Amino acid sequence: MNAFIKLDGADNVAVALRDLRKGETLEVDGNPVVLHDDIAFGHKFCTRRIACGENVFKYGLPIGSATRDIREGEHVHTQNIQSNYKNDSQ
Repeated sequence: MNAFIKLDGADNVAVALRDLRKGETLEVDGNPVVLHDDIAFGHKFCTRRIACGENVFKYGLPIGSATRDIREGEHVHTQNIQSNYKNDSQ
Protein backbone atom coordinates (compact mmCIF):
# COMPACT_ATOMS: atom_id res chain seq x y z
CA MET A 1 0.00 0.00 0.00
CA ASN A 2 1.24 3.47 -0.84
CA ALA A 3 2.05 5.73 2.09
CA PHE A 4 0.75 8.91 0.45
CA ILE A 5 -0.93 10.38 -2.61
CA LYS A 6 0.29 13.34 -4.68
CA LEU A 7 -1.71 13.76 -7.86
CA ASP A 8 -0.30 16.81 -9.60
CA GLY A 9 3.23 17.96 -10.37
CA ALA A 10 2.38 21.44 -9.02
CA ASP A 11 1.45 20.03 -5.60
CA ASN A 12 3.72 21.02 -2.73
CA VAL A 13 1.89 18.77 -0.27
CA ALA A 14 0.95 15.10 -0.24
CA VAL A 15 -1.83 13.34 1.67
CA ALA A 16 -1.09 10.46 4.04
CA LEU A 17 -2.82 7.19 3.12
CA ARG A 18 -1.90 5.72 6.51
CA ASP A 19 -0.58 7.08 9.78
CA LEU A 20 3.00 8.25 9.17
CA ARG A 21 5.64 8.65 11.89
CA LYS A 22 8.08 11.43 12.66
CA GLY A 23 11.52 10.46 11.32
CA GLU A 24 10.09 8.25 8.57
CA THR A 25 11.70 8.82 5.16
CA LEU A 26 9.48 8.77 2.08
CA GLU A 27 10.49 9.07 -1.56
CA VAL A 28 8.54 11.90 -3.19
CA ASP A 29 9.20 12.64 -6.87
CA GLY A 30 12.47 10.73 -6.60
CA ASN A 31 13.69 12.71 -3.58
CA PRO A 32 13.84 11.61 0.06
CA VAL A 33 11.56 13.53 2.43
CA VAL A 34 12.12 13.04 6.17
CA LEU A 35 8.99 13.69 8.22
CA HIS A 36 9.39 16.25 11.03
CA ASP A 37 6.02 15.36 12.58
CA ASP A 38 3.64 12.45 12.96
CA ILE A 39 1.14 12.73 10.09
CA ALA A 40 -2.30 11.21 10.68
CA PHE A 41 -4.15 9.36 7.91
CA GLY A 42 -5.79 11.92 5.61
CA HIS A 43 -3.56 14.80 6.71
CA LYS A 44 -1.05 16.68 4.54
CA PHE A 45 2.72 16.97 4.72
CA CYS A 46 4.99 19.38 2.90
CA THR A 47 6.93 17.83 0.00
CA ARG A 48 9.17 20.87 -0.55
CA ARG A 49 9.77 24.07 1.39
CA ILE A 50 6.83 26.50 1.24
CA ALA A 51 7.62 30.14 2.00
CA CYS A 52 5.36 32.32 4.11
CA GLY A 53 2.62 33.73 1.83
CA GLU A 54 3.16 31.10 -0.88
CA ASN A 55 0.16 29.13 -2.12
CA VAL A 56 -0.29 25.57 -0.89
CA PHE A 57 -1.27 23.26 -3.77
CA LYS A 58 -3.18 20.01 -3.31
CA TYR A 59 -4.52 17.99 -6.29
CA GLY A 60 -3.29 20.79 -8.58
CA LEU A 61 -5.36 23.50 -6.90
CA PRO A 62 -4.43 26.23 -4.43
CA ILE A 63 -6.10 25.40 -1.11
CA GLY A 64 -4.64 28.27 0.92
CA SER A 65 -1.45 30.11 1.68
CA ALA A 66 1.29 29.54 4.21
CA THR A 67 1.10 31.73 7.32
CA ARG A 68 4.79 31.01 8.01
CA ASP A 69 7.63 29.14 6.32
CA ILE A 70 6.87 25.39 6.22
CA ARG A 71 9.73 22.90 6.13
CA GLU A 72 9.83 19.89 3.85
CA GLY A 73 8.40 16.96 5.80
CA GLU A 74 6.33 19.13 8.15
CA HIS A 75 2.62 18.64 8.91
CA VAL A 76 0.51 21.10 6.88
CA HIS A 77 -2.72 22.08 8.59
CA THR A 78 -4.51 25.02 10.22
CA GLN A 79 -1.44 25.85 12.34
CA ASN A 80 0.50 26.97 9.25
CA ILE A 81 -1.95 27.69 6.40
CA GLN A 82 -5.03 29.84 5.92
CA SER A 83 -7.73 29.75 3.30
CA ASN A 84 -7.43 32.15 0.37
CA TYR A 85 -11.21 32.31 0.19
CA LYS A 86 -13.55 34.39 2.32
CA ASN A 87 -17.25 34.01 2.81
CA ASP A 88 -18.55 37.53 2.17
CA SER A 89 -22.01 36.64 3.48
CA GLN A 90 -20.82 36.60 7.09
